[in-house]
Amino acid sequence: MADLLKLESELEEFKKENFNRNSQAEENRQRECQAATCIQSWFRACKVRAYLSYLHKKAIIIQKIWRGFTARARFRQMVKAAYFIMKMNFYEEMAVRIQRRWRGFFVRKYIHNFYARKRYLEGLSRKNELVRRDLDEFEELQKKERECLRMVKEQTAKVYQAHRLHHLLSTKQCPGVFNSPFRTVPHEMELLLRQVKYQAPTRLAPRDRTCLLGMPGPTAPSFAQSSGSPWIKTTRTSCSSRPILPPIASKKQQDLFREPGEVWEQRVHCPDLTLRLQTSYTQLEEAQSQLRQHEFRNRKYALRQELQIADYTLTPRGAVPDGVRHLQQL
Repeated sequence: MADLLKLESELEEFKKENFNRNSQAEENRQRECQAATCIQSWFRACKVRAYLSYLHKKAIIIQKIWRGFTARARFRQMVKAAYFIMKMNFYEEMAVRIQRRWRGFFVRKYIHNFYARKRYLEGLSRKNELVRRDLDEFEELQKKERECLRMVKEQTAKVYQAHRLHHLLSTKQCPGVFNSPFRTVPHEMELLLRQVKYQAPTRLAPRDRTCLLGMPGPTAPSFAQSSGSPWIKTTRTSCSSRPILPPIASKKQQDLFREPGEVWEQRVHCPDLTLRLQTSYTQLEEAQSQLRQHEFRNRKYALRQELQIADYTLTPRGAVPDGVRHLQQL
């Protein structure tokens, strides 16, 4: 009995020890499995990385070879195109030189004569000199004419102003405006006033801008020999030697500036009849009736033409128009 109890106690201890050893072995196995898994993952990662690096290197080599091949082919095409362009430019330049030499030779031999052209150019230069000299002389002549005209205008203006300012002439009792006692020699206008005799204007005219400035305008009063020398006295009172020109046709002035005769003629003139007075009150009805008669005559004439043009054909029933026969057939 004691042995049995001893064996049972030993059996219990053996079971416990076996369980402990099994659990420890299971833990060791799991730890070893995890370690093996880590080692395998690291190894596989290293292997995959090495393979990818290998593929990358090979892809770089392939790209390098292909890019070099395409670049060399493109460069060869560029060299061929550049050589072709250079050759065509050279040929074109040579052709231009040949054409230039040939055209120069042909023109010099068959078209233009060098010595004749030289003589022509020399004659042309001499003619240009003559023309230039003539033009210079003509310009000097024009300058002299303009200067003479300017002097004549100035003298005419002075004479006209002297005629206008004749009341400022000096007398024995009172010196004039232009005869200052502080001057050793009388003023030029004073001398002109002494030599020009006052003359009343032949007709009145409106004072324009030119008259206000002292220049004779187109409607200014005419004086005897005003365009001649200002130092010669005159005795005539009218400008009979000048031709009297007709007045310039301009627009008639209105209102109070017109002539009294024109205003009176317009007032007594019988005005023309207007359209309202010239036409009758029944003109619209008459026009409508005429239009209706015209339309009726046109319609009657058209109907008569249709009756004359109708085509009569022979049928078993007799002569009937073409339209009646067509209706009978239908």
